[in-house]
Amino acid sequence: MSFIEIFAIALGLAMDAFAVSLSAGGCGRSSGHGAAFRLSLSFGFFQFMMPVIGWYGGIRIASIMEPVDHWIAFGLLAFVGIRMIRAGLDHRFEAYQTDPSKGWTLFLLSIATSIDALAVGLSIALLGVSIWYPSIIIGVVAALLSLIGLHLGCRLGERFGKRMEVIGGVILIGIGVRILIEHLLM
Repeated sequence: MSFIEIFAIALGLAMDAFAVSLSAGGCGRSSGHGAAFRLSLSFGFFQFMMPVIGWYGGIRIASIMEPVDHWIAFGLLAFVGIRMIRAGLDHRFEAYQTDPSKGWTLFLLSIATSIDALAVGLSIALLGVSIWYPSIIIGVVAALLSLIGLHLGCRLGERFGKRMEVIGGVILIGIGVRILIEHLLM
């Protein structure tokens, strides 16, 4: 695989992480260098590791995960998205009681945005290509786009306030629906 092919795959995989980072920044709870570091490191790491797991797991893991991976991603993204919409519409409710770049929320978002990378790892294994170079590119691109998304989301959140939480929630649910439709139509 050429660098251009790997980079195109990495960009496609990183779009979910970018959108989630945009939403996390827009909610106003994830700001500063610490949040940027945690979010971009976690998203980049999961995007790096999932292809490796898919590559090593081969057909066994893929056959187990494939029937439900899209449902898992949809459920996690819809859960967080609904909370964000609710917080944007009801000023007494907070989508995130804490910073979404910490703890279980970060873990769940990292998994939800990187499940597709598992299938990419399996595909790379079927091509007989080493996984390390593509996984590094995938992880670095995801980390960089997450960082950009978080900073952009923070700026938009400052400008648009609670409306950004509604928009962010709709984006997360939209990503989940897109993942679900793509897998159901295959």
